[in-house]
Order: sequence, then C-alpha cells, then structure tokens
Amino acid sequence: MKPTRSAFTDHQGQRARIGCAIAAAVAIAGCAGQPPAAAPPPPPSAAPPVEAAATAAAAPKASYPSMAPLEQYLIADRDAEIALARTAAPAKISEEATVYVLTRRGYEKVVEGKNGFACLVDRAWQSNFDDPEFWNPKNRSPVCLNAPAVSSILPIQFKRTELALAGLGREQILVRIKEAIAKKELGPPEVGSMSYMMSKQQYLNDGATHWHPHLMFYMPGDMNGSAWGANLPSGSAVYGGGEDLPGGGRLPSTIFFVPVPAWSDGTVAETHEHH
Repeated sequence: MKPTRSAFTDHQGQRARIGCAIAAAVAIAGCAGQPPAAAPPPPPSAAPPVEAAATAAAAPKASYPSMAPLEQYLIADRDAEIALARTAAPAKISEEATVYVLTRRGYEKVVEGKNGFACLVDRAWQSNFDDPEFWNPKNRSPVCLNAPAVSSILPIQFKRTELALAGLGREQILVRIKEAIAKKELGPPEVGSMSYMMSKQQYLNDGATHWHPHLMFYMPGDMNGSAWGANLPSGSAVYGGGEDLPGGGRLPSTIFFVPVPAWSDGTVAETHEHH
C-alpha cells in the first residue's frame, strides 16, 4: 500500500520497501483445523496504501521514472471504480462504506457511507518514495479504512494524490510531505487505525500483481518491527515496522501487515488452496 493505501503512512507509508527489507518469509495460520500453509512472499514494495519509505541509497533504477499521462491512472467507468474499491473488504463492510473515486481534481466522494469505513482504489504514488514503480499507471490497490484511519491516514493519502496531480515529481512530493509533517499538518495514526486490503482484483506492482489478502494496522512511525515480533525468519505472521525516509526522517505512521487466508469474496487465497 497499498499499502497504500495509504499509506503513506507511511505504510506506512511503510512499505519501507518492506518487500525488500524482509529477507525471509513467515508462516501464516492455516485454515481452521489444518496445519499452517506455506507462507506468502513478503509484501510488494508498492503495496498499499501508506507505507514508510526506506532510504533511497540502494534504490534500483526506476522503471517508471516520471508520471504517465493522467488518463492512464483514471478509470473511465465510475461504477467500475466503485465496485473495485468495494472489493477491498468483505461485503458486509464495504457495502455500507463511503466510497471515493479518483478524478482529475483528486479523490471525490461518490457514495456516503453509514458504518464509518471508507473505500477507494490507491494508485502507485502511495508506495515508497524509492520504489521503482512509484509512477506505475497499472497500479490499482483497493483499500477500505476504518473510522480512525479515515481521520488520520486518509488525509496523508489525499495529500500525496493532490501533489501528484499537481505535476510534482517524487522528490518534490517527498519535500512537501516532510514540510507538512514538520508543520504538524500530518500526524500519527489514531488509536485503532486499520484497513482491509483483500481484493482479488488488486494490482500492486508488475512483479507481485495481487500478492496476498491482508490487513494493515497503522502505528506511530517510530515503532519498529521488533515491537510486534515482525519480519522474523520463522515463527512470525507479521510484516512491517518503522522505516527511514530518503534523506532522513520518518513518516508519522508505519504499517504492520497481517496476511489472511481468504479474499474478500470468501474464496481461498492461492497459498491455502490445497486445504
């Protein structure tokens, strides 16, 4: 996020290039009554929503060095984008959620929800600042955030989107985000902030495509993975934790990912299909 989203969060923004930072996979709980399934690979660096970016010292050469024409990031059919956004979480949640769609002016609320959740489709600029696919126009990352995350994480995602649509480059966006953090315009996540990223239709990046269904929990940006026992070579079902931004500093929040065994429509995820 992803994130994500929204990750800026960074999850938080987080995605500290979490995918590259984690050297070994961890096992996740198997289906009820079954032994644990093979662990999914680490989260892709462009996953949702709001992830903390790692330093850019060893960043690979970008395969998408600049923003593509805006039309490539937009979804012409508004109803299709609404439907895609809702695939992020189980129907019992997403059907009653507020929904946003991306327009030339930013995200626009098109459905007023009733349960405090908000669903939208993140684009690639919610990924880490050193991610080579930061401008990948194919990225479509549905995410549904709960009420605390809507209040504290969604503003970060909207800010990144605003800057991207204004034509700023990734380095300029990073500078503006750091300035907003310094002015306390963007702050830490509210207690209880989390989101669903369980869409079978998500396209997180060219390598991982839809990766694996997962939940994301937003924590203060100075919280490292060890606080959750995350990223261990074995015996852990959690990824994530605080990461440094290129040039120093951290985002106000970070993300911890917890893979789950099924997609939002109830079908079993690939690594569990043999159960």
